[in-house]
Amino acid sequence: MIDLERLMRYAVEKEASDIFLKVDSPPALRIHGKVYRLNHPPLTVDDLKQVALCIMTEDQLISFEKRHELDFGFTFPGLCRFRINVYQQRGTLGMVFRVIPLRIRTIEELKLPLVLKRLCTDPMFSQGLILVTGPTGCGKSTTLAAMIDLINQTRRAHIVTIEDPIEYVYEDKMSIVSQREVGTDTASFLDALKYVLRESPDVILVGEMRDIETFHAALTAAETGHLVFSTVHTPSASETLERIINMFPPHERPMVCVRLSKSLLAVISQKLVPLADGSGRRAAVEIMIVTPTIAKEIEEGRSGTIYQLIAKDKQEGGYWGMQTMNQALAEMVREKLITPEDALRYSTNPSEMRHILHRLQEEERQMLEEQERRRRAALLRSQKPTSEGSQS
Repeated sequence: MIDLERLMRYAVEKEASDIFLKVDSPPALRIHGKVYRLNHPPLTVDDLKQVALCIMTEDQLISFEKRHELDFGFTFPGLCRFRINVYQQRGTLGMVFRVIPLRIRTIEELKLPLVLKRLCTDPMFSQGLILVTGPTGCGKSTTLAAMIDLINQTRRAHIVTIEDPIEYVYEDKMSIVSQREVGTDTASFLDALKYVLRESPDVILVGEMRDIETFHAALTAAETGHLVFSTVHTPSASETLERIINMFPPHERPMVCVRLSKSLLAVISQKLVPLADGSGRRAAVEIMIVTPTIAKEIEEGRSGTIYQLIAKDKQEGGYWGMQTMNQALAEMVREKLITPEDALRYSTNPSEMRHILHRLQEEERQMLEEQERRRRAALLRSQKPTSEGSQS
């Protein structure tokens, strides 16, 4: 028999991101990106059934019997919240619990670029579309939660979230927050978006844009004076633009480019990279702000030029706070936060990254040579006889 409460507490204590339960296998935890099996007897069919009865409602059990897979949220009071996926494999139950802290961490605590605070508080960014992108498990939800909660603390507004399932739970602070779960509070993302404009929202979070219709509706909300956040599973700003544009039939793409150029505010792309000291992972973040120059490139359908424009902003002092993924990784290498090998592994442009790493190595070599030159000069000065000593 599995002690579920003890397992949940242990997972939180070890800073695990996921718990894995599967028949004929011991429980396992994902810690800092790697999966570790626990010293526990293999789970039985009855073990998994008992867990299901503990965490699932009757309606959820019926839904799972029909579909053989289900996503839902579960809160363990005083400890943590979990996004749970229950699925069937080889005719038996399997479960993955994503650990979601009850306390929402701030942008500063997450060590995210401070330009994200500006996106949430500067009136210049009060309406339009902001996308957070990256692969599954890269911390998109955590970044979004930090941004939404900052708005919650600083604006008198109505925030509506549409999620599948609800992950982070927000308390009303300066704002009012309404959270709608697909399958429980609304039939679909699209249905919720059709009616959300009647709910007097100022800020809308769409958990994921899975189809053309949902994207159209989200873009319409952004065009009509609302600040809209959503996620896309893409590794960079330029690929995000290409993915969105290519969702549409060729004859619609020019108009989509025009709409994006006028409504898109920023694309934040991130990856979680292991820290060099083994203490965890940190987000490497690419940031594209839609400046007038970038808006013109988007309008003309030239997403291929975006990368260089982002890089140029950083090279010229970072007025807009933009940076490419390689620039973010390079800064982390320079600060000894991550290894050069991991910078190369997580790079979206490995060829360029090799050149950057070579330049960093050369800079470090020159710095060490200069330090050694100064050390020797100081040593020679200390050994030089004084005038009094030389007279005697």
